[in-house]
Amino acid sequence: TIGKLAVQGPTGCRYLADERQKNYVKNGWNVTGDAYLMDADGYFFYQARTDDMIISAGYNIAAPEVEEALMLHPAVAECAVIGAPDAERGQIVKAFVVLRPGQEEGDAMVKTLQDFVKQTVAPYKYPRAIVFTDKLPRTQTGKLQRFKLSAEATQ
Repeated sequence: TIGKLAVQGPTGCRYLADERQKNYVKNGWNVTGDAYLMDADGYFFYQARTDDMIISAGYNIAAPEVEEALMLHPAVAECAVIGAPDAERGQIVKAFVVLRPGQEEGDAMVKTLQDFVKQTVAPYKYPRAIVFTDKLPRTQTGKLQRFKLSAEATQ
């Protein structure tokens, strides 16, 4: 099961003396904002920032895992995955994809990428919506501006 990581220790986050304290410290536990998977042996495996987790029809889907699967396809130059609102599932996996030169956008490519992801990760994690774009929104330092894609998905 994937869940939020919370840690506790002698120092914690006592330095947070502002409004963030209410969100990130609960009953003495520092809530990190990261989602982890714990295996049967008690080992933890990082999945994503909790902001990047997509909950679709009750499944927890880590956006970076779907991005990694898409990036394995030779037609994909870069991509970003978000959770888009969906009346039936709560959210769906939506991918924004920049294709490599010479690759053709269209329904056939959408199906090809969806099928590829289904074969690469658990089938329920595939992007139900794919938008082809020339570039992804980034800051001046190159960091992906996922919030812009999320805003676009709600329009």
